[in-house]
Amino acid sequence: MTTEDGPARTDTTAGRGGTGGGIDGGPESARAVEAAIEGELRLLDPEVRSSPALVSALLDPEFVEFGASGARWDATSVLGVTGDGSVTEGAPVGVTALAGRLLAPGLVHLTYVSAHAGRRVRRSSIWRLTSDGWRLYFHQGTGTGGTDV
Repeated sequence: MTTEDGPARTDTTAGRGGTGGGIDGGPESARAVEAAIEGELRLLDPEVRSSPALVSALLDPEFVEFGASGARWDATSVLGVTGDGSVTEGAPVGVTALAGRLLAPGLVHLTYVSAHAGRRVRRSSIWRLTSDGWRLYFHQGTGTGGTDV
């Protein structure tokens, strides 16, 4: 999986002495993180965003987002934002510093920086494995205020 700044970083190391509380699950951990990254990038794809059915298929029924604007969305209300037509093939969302970590079996944390329409936002997502596959459970965006990230 690649982004604008190269391959996405998958961290499946144990948290002791490291940078966080990930677990070491070897290839299974890497597959979980890759599945979450794939889902996250799909949610940024203009074709997916334009389809409420495709977006809904990637969201957990208990999904909550705290946006960079301060707004709070759930799995239904976010569809108005994703389908607003602001993300297009000509004006895509750029992604840098994409990293993922398996927090526990069936629970992945992703972080990255998005850039769109001159605005950079730090993003954090939690994906969980359900009987229907990997679904976005929680997302938060924090504006950078024009600072380097």
